[in-house]
Amino acid sequence: MGLVYQYFMFAGKSSEDFETRISGSGTFISPAREVESFQVPGKNGDLHIDSGRYSNITITYPAYITHDFEQNYNALKAFLLSHTGYEELADTYHREHFRLARAMGNITPQMTTLNREGSFELSFDCDPRLFLKKGKETRELTASAVIINPTRFRAKPLMRVYGTGTVTIGSTAVTINSASVYTDIDCELEEAYKGSTNCNGNITLASGKFPALEPGNNNIYLSGVSKVELTPRWWTL
Repeated sequence: MGLVYQYFMFAGKSSEDFETRISGSGTFISPAREVESFQVPGKNGDLHIDSGRYSNITITYPAYITHDFEQNYNALKAFLLSHTGYEELADTYHREHFRLARAMGNITPQMTTLNREGSFELSFDCDPRLFLKKGKETRELTASAVIINPTRFRAKPLMRVYGTGTVTIGSTAVTINSASVYTDIDCELEEAYKGSTNCNGNITLASGKFPALEPGNNNIYLSGVSKVELTPRWWTL
């Protein structure tokens, strides 16, 4: 059996496309929850205010190229740094997950004799969430159903709702008052739209907030709408 090399995928391309091998030693980290601490005179211990969010993390891959270093390194560097926003980042150490990441600069290779080989570190600024790949799968609903969130964290789905009517997830309802075929509702961005057209004025949020999928069972009720295509976006840490 041959030697198995590890690799990452970023923005649809593999590090193997650049003859780059990696170690995953810098990938098993967790984000810090954003908490403000303060002291009250005469009271022992600190009090805390939890902001309800996690901070970004830096994922670092020790990497190396063993032949055609200059050609492969320059191509890899140009590819990574040509992307300025978040892209999907996955690797063979976390086969069921991916992150949203931005490649960071300041790559400094350590060269061997005659510059034939080199090692370096590749760092990515990452959204703190570790997304489940199966959370990208879209489920089609034509009637009320139960969806199970397999994680411990609230997920904010993307829904394509066909027609007019109400979609209720748990106790949170959104009503589509008018629509041209369908309306996309992004519960993460808190926006309703169709293509480039903003449709926020066409919906009503009964509780003033967009729906979310809580850990465990989620009852979903459809009233009036003909179909919902729901992408759950499961995530963990």
